[in-house]
Amino acid sequence: MDTAEVILSVLVVVIIIVSLLSNILVLICFLYNPEIRKQVPGLFNLNLTFCNLLLTVSNMPLTLVGLVSKAQPGGDGFCQIVGFLETFLSTNSMLSMAALSIDRWIAVVFPLRYHSKMRHKDAAFVLGYTWAHSMSFSTVATSLSWVGYHRLYASCTLSNPRASSRTQFVIFTVFFHSFTFLLSFIVLCVTYLKVLKVARFHCKRIDVITMQTLVLLVDIHPSVRQRCLEEQKRRRQRATRKISTFIGTFMLCFAPYVITRIVELFPAVPINPHWGIVSKCLTYSKAACDPFVYSLLRHQYKKTCTDIMNRLLKRSSLNASGRRHENQGNSLPTAE
Repeated sequence: MDTAEVILSVLVVVIIIVSLLSNILVLICFLYNPEIRKQVPGLFNLNLTFCNLLLTVSNMPLTLVGLVSKAQPGGDGFCQIVGFLETFLSTNSMLSMAALSIDRWIAVVFPLRYHSKMRHKDAAFVLGYTWAHSMSFSTVATSLSWVGYHRLYASCTLSNPRASSRTQFVIFTVFFHSFTFLLSFIVLCVTYLKVLKVARFHCKRIDVITMQTLVLLVDIHPSVRQRCLEEQKRRRQRATRKISTFIGTFMLCFAPYVITRIVELFPAVPINPHWGIVSKCLTYSKAACDPFVYSLLRHQYKKTCTDIMNRLLKRSSLNASGRRHENQGNSLPTAE
């Protein structure tokens, strides 16, 4: 292994560890907090967490094995199963992010009708579509033997070693990425930009009310006035930063891999083998950052994590105190 492959191997290991721990933490918060389970976005987060966890334990380790050994991990049948999972889970993850953006759009643009427009059965219907969409593409690819070990990505993924069906594979690949990555990206942009527009409108109204209040309060201290103005600026920046994070992480993690898969369809264009692994690592990194982007940095999840830690620390403290009292009782002298 050269230096670049060693660095990529370490990167895959780091992604596996971070993805595993963060997604398990999201799952624990979901099971611990009944309020999270009652909310409709919790179902989309649960589905996204499930996909990320399964991708972490099934595909990432085998990519690491393929990168280190430079050979296919397991037989052809096993590799087809893993490739089926990779296609299904990556598609399901993208569509789950699109579903979360639609949920946020309805909640912000139609706040008074949110509970009638997005109920649990509506969320179940959306999730049913994401599963059917993902299952159809992965099933077609597997049944046509378009899933196997791909040396460029050191992974069991979409691959077509036969020249006889090259045209059909090209059409399928373009169609697949158009209705997964491109569709999800368009939904993300449309919904979140509408959310940002509404958020800026509300911030503007709040700013006007705040400025009118500051004008009326002539005796207000200059430091208080300055803090109010700074809070206005932070409020405007916060909405833009969140939307940029949602769309930016999606593009940064998935776009290089999708573009590489499209460029790969043209044999005349050479692709650096190290770049293939890098683009694959970027898609895996989405599973590691999703828990922070969509869950763990939110107030409700942070509070739940704090409650769990406090409960564990309190229990360990009580156990330690009980053991000290027991030891003290055993050390007391007994009367003869």
